[in-house]
Amino acid sequence: MIPTNVDLQRTDYTDRIYRTEKEKINAVVEEIEECHKRGQPVLVGTISIEKNEMLTKVLKRKGIPHNVLNAKFHEMEATVVTHGGQRGAVTIATNMAGRGTDIKLGEGVKELGGLHILGTERHESRRIDNQLRGRSGRQGDPGTARFYLSLDDDLLRLFGSNRIASVMQRMGLEEGERIEHKMVSKAIANAQKKVEGRNFEIRKHLLEYDDVMNRQRQYIYKFRDKVLENEDLKEDIYDMLDSLAQTYVEETAQTNGKSLSLEEIDEVFHWLNNRFSIKTPKDVDHANLSRLESLIDYVVDLMKNAYEKREQDIGHEQMRDLERYILLYSIDSKWKDHLYAMDVMKEGIHLRAYAEKNPLTEYKSEGAHMFDSMNLAIMEESLEFLFKVEVRDEFLMNIEGEEIAYGDENHEEVTPFALNSGEGGKSKKRGGGIKTAKIGRNDPCTCGSGKKYKNCHGR
Repeated sequence: MIPTNVDLQRTDYTDRIYRTEKEKINAVVEEIEECHKRGQPVLVGTISIEKNEMLTKVLKRKGIPHNVLNAKFHEMEATVVTHGGQRGAVTIATNMAGRGTDIKLGEGVKELGGLHILGTERHESRRIDNQLRGRSGRQGDPGTARFYLSLDDDLLRLFGSNRIASVMQRMGLEEGERIEHKMVSKAIANAQKKVEGRNFEIRKHLLEYDDVMNRQRQYIYKFRDKVLENEDLKEDIYDMLDSLAQTYVEETAQTNGKSLSLEEIDEVFHWLNNRFSIKTPKDVDHANLSRLESLIDYVVDLMKNAYEKREQDIGHEQMRDLERYILLYSIDSKWKDHLYAMDVMKEGIHLRAYAEKNPLTEYKSEGAHMFDSMNLAIMEESLEFLFKVEVRDEFLMNIEGEEIAYGDENHEEVTPFALNSGEGGKSKKRGGGIKTAKIGRNDPCTCGSGKKYKNCHGR
């Protein structure tokens, strides 16, 4: 708590509670009318625009001039609020409207008791009620504040209305009569504390769930920035080869300390051929590869040798550009899929509580497993592209240019690479093609030769 600059002179009256919304509104209008007649300015606070509009209709029928603020036109409303402390002024505002603007009292208003704050309903958060009340009694000025409630209000209807209603019934209150007691105000304060505690727990859980995603986001964006900043990613590609080969061989060969079977070794070779178009020599000695470490080393050597050959065929500079392009494409694609999958899991994770499991712990555990699977998918897809890709002229021309555009409806669709199918030199296009800007036939060629595109690379 920060102490006030000048001692507080405002008088805070106890809340007035009515049985119905209609009785409450009638009492609110009656008090506004009394203040207006004696010239004391009134700031009426509501919790919604709908309540504002309902109240202003009643005041118009009564012929009471007033201003209505709905937090729609901030600059204009700030000006209106500054005049809310003038003699006879009546201002109706939502809790947000005009906040932060100092309401200075007009001439002779201090003698009338200062600005009167009239709250038409208690908010779920007591902090917001205190902010409304704090608009009066600024810098040692006099002021008054009172809240009106009814059993139809959301706060009382959800928390404690039965108890207060039974008190009203025992007292035999008739229509239009009210309860005004410290015990009731204390019960309302306890209800607000319950709501604030519940909302705090919700925010706390949301933060804990978001923290899981934030750690994953930091890792993936660090990886992505590294791809963007480094021109040579060959060592990173080799690290991916090592990691992917070890992971796949260990998952395929369930040895439990025994030697690998012939079928398990052949399955790994089939994966190399089918996934990366890497063929195993026919004279390979399976007996020497029965140990897990030996098979992993052999697979890594095969992949690295095949990669070196790919680099010679494509060219050193083009291979470096290709690595960056394909890694970025795979990271972005898999990361978007992962975000969607995590959102879907988060929606239903609370049901784990019925099985006496902690939903947050389950979310962390499954989220980590899904994140590892995503990283493995990024490595596998990137390496498959790098081993199978057919580089076209459009790709080599635009890999570092500004022509490459993702999802632009006005651009012609051009797939800059296609995967080898391994059937007689035919190829198939990769689904979800990348789009590049359309180059006119008579435009200068992007290779910088000075010729028209139709006479150069567009021939």
